[in-house]
Amino acid sequence: MNKQEEIKELYFNKGCNQKLIAEILNTSNKYVSRVLLNDNRYQEEKIKRNLIAKEKHKKNTIDYIKNKRSKDAYREYAILKQMHIQASIELSDGRKEISNRAFRDWNSSIYKYDKKGKSYVLKKEIITGIDVPKRIKCIAF
Repeated sequence: MNKQEEIKELYFNKGCNQKLIAEILNTSNKYVSRVLLNDNRYQEEKIKRNLIAKEKHKKNTIDYIKNKRSKDAYREYAILKQMHIQASIELSDGRKEISNRAFRDWNSSIYKYDKKGKSYVLKKEIITGIDVPKRIKCIAF
């Protein structure tokens, strides 16, 4: 069996890739590619391998997303539940007002920390009522 036949055998029947064939037969990738390009079956095989690779990638992506989302969703639910419990404790007494710090913790996305003034400042693009604190003095942690 000559080298060209061995290349075709390894590629079409054994399913080896071009790089592996070149290593096995101690030849260059370019030579292996040239031999395969001259074969009529090459384009069909290339398309078939592409489809298999796409399906494998799709399956791996779906598995990754399922595993990642389930862990993240559980963690986020636990955090949300703890925040709800804390809010219920602080807001359950009708005489007690919510502290500015607690309000900032629950609405952290509308404040930015001002290092110079060592306080949290309401972002300029946020429009709120008069009862929302514009500046909350405290040290960031």
